[in-house]
Amino acid sequence: MGRVALPAQPPDVDVRRSRRRLRTVTAYREGDRTVVLIPARFTTAQEQEWVRRMLARLSAQDRRRRPGDADLAARGVELSRRYLGGLAQPANVSWATNQNSRWGSCTPADRSIRLSTRLQGMPAWVIDYVLLHELAHLIEQGHGPRFWQLLETYPKTERARGFLEGFAAARQLPMSEGDGDGEESHEPADRPAQTEPAS
Repeated sequence: MGRVALPAQPPDVDVRRSRRRLRTVTAYREGDRTVVLIPARFTTAQEQEWVRRMLARLSAQDRRRRPGDADLAARGVELSRRYLGGLAQPANVSWATNQNSRWGSCTPADRSIRLSTRLQGMPAWVIDYVLLHELAHLIEQGHGPRFWQLLETYPKTERARGFLEGFAAARQLPMSEGDGDGEESHEPADRPAQTEPAS
């Protein structure tokens, strides 16, 4: 596989051509660089077009995996409407950098929800589960049967819990299901890639 650095490409993009790659283009992040794998037969114009296209796709993926606080709040409203009948109404939803032993927390008294920044970069359905988990605590504060019934409406609950448990176990992270002070806390890849067929 040969490496080509063309002046026309952004300096943080590494284009790699391969004779074995015939029909697909793949892009992924490698540290602070983006690697784009293309067929060796591509012209310079095709290369530039595919680099542009794949950078746009990765940027969209990054936005989905690393939403801002306003995006989280809007997502919370949508998840509440869709899975909890709109009963959970958070006052604010934000990322928190100080949640080292939990995935998220909810303070029912002021209706605030915080999600650990460790979730950033995880699949959107995992972030949705943690957010929905915290939203459910605005309706049911404990982890009793009624609480879990609320989460049954989300089809990826068990899958997301398994993902988080596996993630925590692989990194030997501590896990917590609640700290008992009125604030609920919960614990329940790393190279995002996009592959496209190139015709």
